[in-house]
Amino acid sequence: MARPRRTRRIFFQPDITYFKPAGIPMVHLKETILSFDELEAIRLVDREGIEQSKAGKKMKISQSTLSRLLRTGRKKLADAIITGQAIKIQGGNFKMAQPTGRGLGLGRGMGAGRGGGRGRMGGFAAGPGGVCVCPKCGYKEQHQVGMPCYQKKCPKCGSPMTRG
Repeated sequence: MARPRRTRRIFFQPDITYFKPAGIPMVHLKETILSFDELEAIRLVDREGIEQSKAGKKMKISQSTLSRLLRTGRKKLADAIITGQAIKIQGGNFKMAQPTGRGLGLGRGMGAGRGGGRGRMGGFAAGPGGVCVCPKCGYKEQHQVGMPCYQKKCPKCGSPMTRG
């Protein structure tokens, strides 16, 4: 039995996930599917200029796995552009990274002696109630305890939801 794939950590999901050549009706287009983890590898290395080894660590994968993601993602993009195909960004084995660093409430617990009163998770949770909102189309649905809104996709447009 094959070893299960490692979940890749990504830091960015685009608002726009579909690109098509101008002037060609959708019914006449073939689609190329680019996964979110392939897009993240391309973004980190090609756009941000991060070395492959560091980008791999950031995504919690090996450098060779990152290299394979880059190769497949770049090939898909090149083929789609050259042959006039639409590019659809979807799927992949990934998890959105939680915001870290020096923000409100982080690193200010009892150990630092300053308190801050934001709770053990840094004060980002909005409690058990509330709604998840799509920032793109405005769709709202009841928040489910234990399921962060950013991990849900809008049933209408497919964008990641946010807490409202």
